[in-house]
Amino acid sequence: MPSGECRWGAERREWNAFKDCLQGGFGVTVPFTLIWHDADVARQALADDIWDAEKGLSYFEEIVRLLESFGVTVVLQ
Repeated sequence: MPSGECRWGAERREWNAFKDCLQGGFGVTVPFTLIWHDADVARQALADDIWDAEKGLSYFEEIVRLLESFGVTVVLQ
């Protein structure tokens, strides 16, 4: 995998791999800005997948929250 590139799939078991990409040592380096094109498409596709039942967050919302918590500026377009 090229330097600065981090890949993960849509499966929940890969959630930790996604977090690993944000924590450094490999993959991307924070802070950075993520411009998420067609974010509404992703939001709608993931709307029924509730990740955090206590907070009522969808998987999409949890992804954005996680990115922001690691210092990523998320621009939804």
